Amino acid sequence: MVASMSSISQDFMDEYISPRDSQGHGTHTASTAGGAPVPMASVLGNGAGEARGMAPGAHIAIYKVCWSSGCYSSDILAAMDVAIRDGVDILSLSLGGFPVPLYEDTIAIGSFRAMDRGISVVCAAGNNGPGESSVANEAPWISTIGASTLDRKFPAIIQLGNGKYVYGESMYPGKQVHNSRKILELVYLKDGDNGSEFCLRGSLPREKVNGKIVVCDRGVNGRAEKGQAVKESGGVAMILANTAVNSEEDSVDVHVLPATLIGLDESIQLQSYMNSTRKPTARIIFGGTVIGKSSAPGVAQFSSRGPSFTDPSILKPDLIAPGVNIIAAWPQNLGPSGLPEDSRRVNFTVLSGTSMACPHVSGIAALLHSIHPKWSPAAIKSALMTTADTMNHQGKPIMDGDMPAGLFAIGAGHVNPARSDDPGLIYDITANDYVTHLCTLGYRYSEIFSITHKNVSCHDVLQKNRGFSLNYPSISVIFKAGKTRKMITRRVTNVGSPNSVYSVEIVAPEGVKVRVKPRSLIFKRVNQSLSYRVWFISRKRIGTQRRRFAEGQLMWINSRNKDQKVRSPISVAWASKK
Repeated sequence: MVASMSSISQDFMDEYISPRDSQGHGTHTASTAGGAPVPMASVLGNGAGEARGMAPGAHIAIYKVCWSSGCYSSDILAAMDVAIRDGVDILSLSLGGFPVPLYEDTIAIGSFRAMDRGISVVCAAGNNGPGESSVANEAPWISTIGASTLDRKFPAIIQLGNGKYVYGESMYPGKQVHNSRKILELVYLKDGDNGSEFCLRGSLPREKVNGKIVVCDRGVNGRAEKGQAVKESGGVAMILANTAVNSEEDSVDVHVLPATLIGLDESIQLQSYMNSTRKPTARIIFGGTVIGKSSAPGVAQFSSRGPSFTDPSILKPDLIAPGVNIIAAWPQNLGPSGLPEDSRRVNFTVLSGTSMACPHVSGIAALLHSIHPKWSPAAIKSALMTTADTMNHQGKPIMDGDMPAGLFAIGAGHVNPARSDDPGLIYDITANDYVTHLCTLGYRYSEIFSITHKNVSCHDVLQKNRGFSLNYPSISVIFKAGKTRKMITRRVTNVGSPNSVYSVEIVAPEGVKVRVKPRSLIFKRVNQSLSYRVWFISRKRIGTQRRRFAEGQLMWINSRNKDQKVRSPISVAWASKK
């Protein structure tokens, strides 16, 4: 297993010239995947309970590929080669960059080699959301994981001087706050190029912030670093205010002083109050841990989105998993905020990111591998995708902000470990299938060789595989300009009971007619494979239907067990005329 970091860069920290973790990211992600059970785990009293990784009995091999100066391609590829040689079953990579062509993508190249040797590769989708086509680690042989929210909150409410309340969240240990009952003066500084609105170090004059609650805008510098800047300037508390860039995203931190994070709507409310009086005041009321009071899962605002930049014929990300305010293990050389000035020492801290979502799925993949050791990496991914949830725990659609989440945010849906070990049917894919897919994308010989290290004649491959479509668990259809019809083929393998019958159910994307043949699949035995075809016919689109994308789904339902549904999301795109 590879567990390392994607975006933490602290040049001021001393390096360990060894696999020892100096920055915490690798410890956090590795323990999420396979940490042993620890009773009464908490972050300074917050989120108390038993902590355990997804696969607590798994053996973990950790390869250090990131340093304070960054994560170098040569180190990543070398670590993947060593992991393959060591015989790992799952590769978990909580790292990545921006989308690049697959033949230039170190992780895509290394993961192909791993997949070809029967190793499942799970990667973070990236934290560049909600921008379109921001998803990283897009190769079809990779399981690409976005981040979701939990129903666990850490309320830290602001009581304003006018008696109104503003909701916020914080992991600061409220029971240790001495000034939480005091009404203090609020200050928000905005001084041109000085960066005081972001609470940059050196930007806050002590005479203006001493003894006050300081309001800091999100952005530019780290969230915890803002709190340290306030503390160094004499401020006694901080309100971290989201801007339009962050919207309502609620990733909390273990700040070095009393602090709370508020969303964009609350930020506007706070600024309105501060502008209404000459001497604004407030206090922060810390509420500990609250579970089950909010709807979840939802899509994390920062989670990178599709469609895939390098290969829009494959729907990415594949899945989402918990990635916001995740509590996991932390090294003893760091304080819970990760700042060098933080002298506190803890066994656990909280982090957010698709880096945190990735090891959740890696651990589940390890469990599936132990239950089904003969399953291929594609079979494991298929089981995870076709059993994923599209509804939250309240039975309503998973939300992306205030809108139902689209496929480019959640892929097949939110991972459901309990259902994934018995998917009924799986979509399997071989290494040669992936090579054929690369040929259909128009990749040249040298580009395919860079990825696969195989000598491939795409002319011969495509001659043998006319009408080829990759046997992916999700379906992505692109109507090119002037084209109105598209046909794909899929092949499913029965991994459930013998003598099973599955019937198809279609939710057609708006503006598209969908036809499936055959409409029933009759399996006589386990491991039997059957194929089906799907025709997509684009209808004439008018008015609001003239959008670029539409969504639907295809499900195979077990006639004996109606709860066993093998679901494939359908994404349809209309290419614009050039």
